Amino acid sequence: MPTHKRTVSALAATAAGAFALTTLAATPAIAANPNNPDKMAKAVTVEAVHDHLEAFQAIADEHGDRGAGTPGYEASGAYVESQLQAAGYETERQYFTFTYEEVLAESLSEISPTARDIDHHIMTYSADTPVGGETAELIAPATATGCDSSEWGGIDATGKIALISRGVCSFAAKSLAAAGAGAVGAIVYNNTTGDLNGTLGGPNEEFAPTTGITQADGQALLAEMGEGPVVVNLELRTFSEERETFNVLAETATGRDDNVVMMGAHLDSVHGGAGINDNGSGSAAILETAIQLADVNKLNNKVRFAWWGAEELGLLGSEHYVYDLVDNNPDELDKIATYLNFDMVGSPNYIIGVYDANESTYEAPVTVPAGSAETEAVLTGWFDSIGQPWVDTEFSGRSDYQAFIENGVPASGLFTGADGTKTEEQVEMFGGTAGIIYDPNYHTPEDDIDNVDLTALDIMSDAIAQAAIVLAQDTSEINGERSAGKSGNPHPQGPMPMGDEDVA
Repeated sequence: MPTHKRTVSALAATAAGAFALTTLAATPAIAANPNNPDKMAKAVTVEAVHDHLEAFQAIADEHGDRGAGTPGYEASGAYVESQLQAAGYETERQYFTFTYEEVLAESLSEISPTARDIDHHIMTYSADTPVGGETAELIAPATATGCDSSEWGGIDATGKIALISRGVCSFAAKSLAAAGAGAVGAIVYNNTTGDLNGTLGGPNEEFAPTTGITQADGQALLAEMGEGPVVVNLELRTFSEERETFNVLAETATGRDDNVVMMGAHLDSVHGGAGINDNGSGSAAILETAIQLADVNKLNNKVRFAWWGAEELGLLGSEHYVYDLVDNNPDELDKIATYLNFDMVGSPNYIIGVYDANESTYEAPVTVPAGSAETEAVLTGWFDSIGQPWVDTEFSGRSDYQAFIENGVPASGLFTGADGTKTEEQVEMFGGTAGIIYDPNYHTPEDDIDNVDLTALDIMSDAIAQAAIVLAQDTSEINGERSAGKSGNPHPQGPMPMGDEDVA
């Protein structure tokens, strides 16, 4: 596999600390040739997946977190590379730049009519307030979600701080609309239980200083506003600079390179936490799947694995990968048969969720490419075959499949839940606790090795494993391509398509 001009040798880049961790997940293959779904599911053990999570936790313990642009992310990438290379893969890094942020000050307090501090989470890429913050009256848009000027209904928010509901549109749209109405700050309250941790997607000088609060706090403030003026102080200040991070990619040595199956998970954590469920769980599950897939004697289609960087800052790594192909190598994008995404597959109050590509439960707010429903069926068919209950989750594009579906690549994936609230019906199906969110430690420092449910992780790892071997052998239901059925690659070997890795 030819190297690219910004590609580094994984071994040369591996940090000393990560080398010390490689023995934690040295799990021998259970089957010498796990060439069918049952064998692959057995080969990818939850114990081995958990070993990888232990390695990610050790990295976070050493470095503080595994966020993009930090030594902890570098060590996480080096760990993944070392495991893949030990299994026989060539690995490549795809570099890109992003805006790194550290929070210097964040506070939100109600001044009147009640004096109190309010828990909140600054949105990534928020604009700054002055030192000491903005003290101002709260104002709400005419339509609670405040997505654009029409939803502000001519309300003049000049010099005030907007209080806006989550939902309908992006946090970025809400922030821009609030600023456009004259607001000097924006507070977005959740539309479900749990904290609200969000990103504005990227820097924009037009954003208002923006933070997120719980639904309960938002409703309490709205109730007070119904009785009279509510004054708050909001201080949000950050340090930012351009940094470089990377995606890690590897693909099987055999199989058609013109009919590639992709599986991906974001490798970065939020800053300030280990990110073991979000998304060490997905990263570890596809890592062990890749390791075991390397033992299969014959693959008809290549399987390409991706560990995305800077997802927590706005899906940046996957977006860079896809749009680099769009700009520089569109033929290679057309060779991707389907993309499967795994973002949080070990939530402590879990559901067994599958992206609803056939829209049988949720009408998708995005365009669903042809072949996505058939990709979903590979996952749901497995669950049905083993008697495992599952539920649909919205095909929303809110994770690393977004750039793929925007460009017509079929997609589906698995999800055990983040900040949604578990229902009584879901408790009957999966156990757990109704009325609280699927991961109470979502985007917090408590998302550590103790924040993973091994039952959920086992169920989802098996489903990922079987999907890898099923699609490695046949994607005809998805795209009509029937592979040669011969060992090895019937087409000339080419480089892993990553395009130009220098970013302006």
